[in-house]
Amino acid sequence: MDSGPRPLADPGMTSPGAGVRPKLLFLVTEDWYFWSHRLPVARAARDAGFEIVVATRVQAHGERIRGEGFRLCPLGWRRRGDGLIGAVRAVADIARLYRAERPDIVHHVALKPVLFGAMAARLAFPRGRGMPARLSAVMGLGGGLAARGALARMERRLLGGALRLAAGGGHVVVQNPEDGAALTRFGVDRTRIALIRGSGVDTAHFQSLPEPTGEPIAIAFVGRMLRSKGVLDTVAALRKLRERGLAVELLLAGSSDDNRDSLSEAELRTLDAEPSITWLGRVEDVRIVWQRAAIAVLPTSYGEGVPLALLEAAACARPIIASDTPGCREIVRDGETGLLVPPHDVDALADAVAALDPALRRAMGAAGRTLVERDFAAPLIAEQTLALYRDLLRARADRR
Repeated sequence: MDSGPRPLADPGMTSPGAGVRPKLLFLVTEDWYFWSHRLPVARAARDAGFEIVVATRVQAHGERIRGEGFRLCPLGWRRRGDGLIGAVRAVADIARLYRAERPDIVHHVALKPVLFGAMAARLAFPRGRGMPARLSAVMGLGGGLAARGALARMERRLLGGALRLAAGGGHVVVQNPEDGAALTRFGVDRTRIALIRGSGVDTAHFQSLPEPTGEPIAIAFVGRMLRSKGVLDTVAALRKLRERGLAVELLLAGSSDDNRDSLSEAELRTLDAEPSITWLGRVEDVRIVWQRAAIAVLPTSYGEGVPLALLEAAACARPIIASDTPGCREIVRDGETGLLVPPHDVDALADAVAALDPALRRAMGAAGRTLVERDFAAPLIAEQTLALYRDLLRARADRR
């Protein structure tokens, strides 16, 4: 596979009208998520000749997005909690945007944009004329569908039907095989599902770092401060390790969230006041964290394709202790790049941290760096995604 994007020179690769660049519209809930997870692909598409439009809720990254030469279309929705009226309003707003922009491709990123974006496209182009090609990025299905009971079964049936409709006529991208299997069980055409592992890591920016020296040994949790991700499990494991007499400290890097599952700032400040725990808040450049921390931890991960925080840690040559769940298994090869533990198992998490002596940490960190360079580097992920864009444009041209 080529290391960089190819020019858009194939027949059918331009919009109607000579010399018009194809328009690619990203639909993402939050501007920070686009910036952290989709920027490498958007840059590659821009450099390959696409006009880039980003539709998202704008909070802190609007000027940066515009600075890349992308057009920004602010939306009023949120990642969670819109309610029925808010959802209807959001779909209508997106439909108006699609009618105005008339993109050639829409890239719907994550479950809510996939579902809302598909409804909006049908509302905007009820007869199909002018309908953009769709690329739907679906993450986190494989580990989040285990709930039992009649209500859970009903929710899965509704979700399956919605995803079949959303995926129709386009490609669906998943980041781990379990998500692909879940979509297949939902009845999504297997030939429309593409596996692209992760969002891409800038391996020039996130370089291998020497392990910190001295004591205490620092472990770090990087991400949103959600209970469901195991923040409190990590704290409990640290306390057990301290009780055993191990010189270890914990760095928490991430902010509170409007998610109801998030720890509040007051709760995080209380943890920060505890000996050997430091809450860093939001860290703009997480290399600062990996300069201080020797081990990355993520005790629980549901609803993610491949956690970007773990990819960045591995790129910095840090061993990882993570939950044995879909997504984490893509980057944590048990015993090679880190250790896998059962979700919410505090004792197993503490034992895993204690087991990583300096020699193991260095060996696993080096193996993780090699894996990222081989399978998760940003140019590789970008080229795989650009290949799907090209397929979508050719198919759209054929339909015309």
